[in-house]
Amino acid sequence: MEVLLKHGSLAQQIRYLKPLLMGQIRSAFLMTEPDVASSDATNIETTLTKVVSSSGNVHYVLNGKKWWSTGAMDPRCKVALVLAKMDHGNVGVSNTNPSSKHGAHTVVIIPMDAPGVKLVRPLTVFGYDDAPHGHAEVQLTNVVCGPDTLILGEGKGFEIAQSRLGPGRIHHCMRAVGLASRCYDLMVLRSMSRTTFGKPLYQHGGCQEMIADSATDIQTSRLLTLSCAASIDQRGPRGARDQIAMIKVAVPEMTLRVVDRAIQVFGGAGVCNDFPLARAFAGLRTLRIADGPDAVHRRTLALLEVKRAKLRQQAMRSSL
Repeated sequence: MEVLLKHGSLAQQIRYLKPLLMGQIRSAFLMTEPDVASSDATNIETTLTKVVSSSGNVHYVLNGKKWWSTGAMDPRCKVALVLAKMDHGNVGVSNTNPSSKHGAHTVVIIPMDAPGVKLVRPLTVFGYDDAPHGHAEVQLTNVVCGPDTLILGEGKGFEIAQSRLGPGRIHHCMRAVGLASRCYDLMVLRSMSRTTFGKPLYQHGGCQEMIADSATDIQTSRLLTLSCAASIDQRGPRGARDQIAMIKVAVPEMTLRVVDRAIQVFGGAGVCNDFPLARAFAGLRTLRIADGPDAVHRRTLALLEVKRAKLRQQAMRSSL
């Protein structure tokens, strides 16, 4: 919805954004691919071929394979945004820069029932299928797209993807804090209701440490996320890239530790589906990969920190 709100044409907003806002349909974002390391989005192989007829009419042909397309299995999902790479081997491709690593990427919006769109299979996360929400592998075979399906135009894919992923990452962290808080509450209650060696669990030093460390991790995660949200409000997603990268690394790690401790306190009950801990653990562990793995965000943060240090160094030298 954010992509259509920020970058969609009026026609695209009327056709897709309005029913999305009304809850009548759902959407999916198709970016990750099974055959390449998609943490580096310059690797994607899905192609968007521009075809210009003899009469000057233009259309595009989409081919590729995507997976981890979150929400695509939901029967309410009626539209998909697809990140593809312009095929520079064809005539008529003039608005993108083939020498640029980012200049060929383009986003198109397609109906899920368009000819050539095939849901290959649902994907499980640590055995959970997340139905009906679901993650899917999607095959795109000769999907014909009109010029009106392009979002913002040819070669704007990275600009669009980053405008979506930045705010999306803080949404992930907000949910992670809430999920960890729920698991923490369950852990504390469990420690009060179970007795070992003649006293409640919470009176054992090891359990006390787990409670204290978990409370600290949750509060740290909450404040980091709140600070990042304030920074996005003040500077926008691009200006807050450092804090977005920081929370995307720190919050999943800290909240995962909380759930791991809760499982330990619950014992055997913690790893079965009688309680939500096992599923929470699977979701938070996956979050360290989803929307960019930890290593990518650490790289982003480190480069921004070094850049900032160089600017300080230059300022000090110029003041001498």
